[in-house]
Amino acid sequence: MAAQITAVIIFLIMFALIITEKIPRHIATTICSVATIILVFGVCMHSAAALWDTLNFQTFTSVDFWRAGAEATESTKGINWQTIIFIAGMMIMVEGMALSGFFSWLCLTIAKAVRYNTTKIFIMFMILAFVLSMFIDSITVILFLAAITITQSKLLQFNPIPVIIAEIFCSNLGGSSTMCGDPPNIIIGTALHYTFTDFLTNTGVIAIICLVLMIFFFYMCFRKKLGTRNLSEEEIAKMPTPQSAITDKRAFIISTVIFLCAVILLVTHGQTGLTVSTIGIIAAVATCITAGKKSKAILRRVDYPTLVFFTGLFVVVGGLEETGILELIATFIHAISGGNITFIVIIIIWISAVASAIIDNIPFSATMIPIIKSLAVTSGADLSVLAWTLALGTDIGGSATPIGASANVVGIAVASKNGHHISWKQYCKYSIPATLIVITVSMLYIIVRYI
Repeated sequence: MAAQITAVIIFLIMFALIITEKIPRHIATTICSVATIILVFGVCMHSAAALWDTLNFQTFTSVDFWRAGAEATESTKGINWQTIIFIAGMMIMVEGMALSGFFSWLCLTIAKAVRYNTTKIFIMFMILAFVLSMFIDSITVILFLAAITITQSKLLQFNPIPVIIAEIFCSNLGGSSTMCGDPPNIIIGTALHYTFTDFLTNTGVIAIICLVLMIFFFYMCFRKKLGTRNLSEEEIAKMPTPQSAITDKRAFIISTVIFLCAVILLVTHGQTGLTVSTIGIIAAVATCITAGKKSKAILRRVDYPTLVFFTGLFVVVGGLEETGILELIATFIHAISGGNITFIVIIIIWISAVASAIIDNIPFSATMIPIIKSLAVTSGADLSVLAWTLALGTDIGGSATPIGASANVVGIAVASKNGHHISWKQYCKYSIPATLIVITVSMLYIIVRYI
C-alpha cells in the first residue's frame, strides 16, 4: 500500500510540474524518476528486480529489439528504448534536412505552385502539415512550418495566426494516422508491436476522412480573416524562388534521399522485420556520415531535453505499473463499463481526449498502454481496437488546448517569438469545436467498423 501511495504521489507531482511549467519538463521527469527509484523501488518495495525491469537495459541484448521476428514478445514495462532511439534518430535526420534548406524549399515550392494565393496556401499548408506529420514527428513539423508561415505572411501580408492554428491541428491529425507521426503513437506502436501499415490502415483511414472535414471547418472559420488577394505578375516575379532556400545543393539531395529511404523502411518494416529503433539508427548514421564536418552542428541542434523527458517519464510510469496501480484503474474502467466493449471504447476515447487536452498526451498514453492491455484480458476486447481508440483519443484530444500536445506549445511559442500572440481563448475558440467533431467521428467509425 505504501508503495502504491508513494508512486501515485510522485506521478501527480510530475504532472503538476509539467502542467504549471515551473521548471523545464525534462528536469521535472528526471527528479520524479529519481524519486521513484529511491522511494518506490528502494524504500517501499526493496525490489531490485522491479528497478531492473523498469530500466529495461536487458532489451538491448534481445534480437527482437533490432529485428523483430514473426512472434515478437509484447512488453510495455519500463523504459521504452525503441521509442527513445527512434525519435533521436529522426531528430538527427530532420536537422540534416533543415540545415540543407529542405523545409523552406518545400513551402516556397507550394506557394509558387498556387501563385501565392493566400487561401490556397492556407489549404495546402494544412495538407502539408498532415502529410509531413505522417513521417516526421509533429513537433519538428510545426517548428519549421510555423516559422516559414510567418515568413510567408510578411511577404504576402496576411495574418499568420489562423494558418498556424490550423497547421497545429492538422499536424496532430496527420500524426495520428501512422506509427511514427506523433509521440503517443510511437509509444503505442513500439510497446505493442504494431507496424506503420497497421496504423495507416486503421487510424490512417479515420484521419484522412477527418482531414477533409477539418479543411472545410477551418476554411469556414478563417476565410474572412485571411484577406486573400491575387498578386500581379510583377509581384509574383519579385517573390523568392524555391531554389534560393537551398543552402547546399549536395546536402539537399542527400538529405532528401535519406528521408525517402527512411520512409520506405518505415512503410515496409512489417515485411523486413527491421524495428523502428534500427531504422532510426540507420537514418541518423547515414545523416552524420554524409554531412561530414557539419555533423557536429547537426548533433548540437538535437532536442536532447525531450529524450531525457521521455526516459524519466517511463521510469515514473514504471513505478505505477510495478505497484499495481494501473491494473486497479483497468479494473475500474471494466467495472463501470459492465464489460461492454462499445462502452469501453467510448470511455477510453473520451477520457483520453479530455485528459490529453488538460495534460500533455505523451505521459497519458504511456500510462494507458498497460491499462488497455489489462482491459483486453478482462473484457475479451481486441487489443488492437483499444490501441486505435487510445491513439486517436490522445492524438486528437491533445489538439484542444495550447498545452495538450508538444506541437501546440512549439507552434504557439514560434508565433509569439515573432510578435503574434495566440491566447488561450483565441486558440480554444477554434480547436475545441474541431476536436469535438473529430473525436465524435472517430468514435462512430470505430464502433461501426470494429464492433
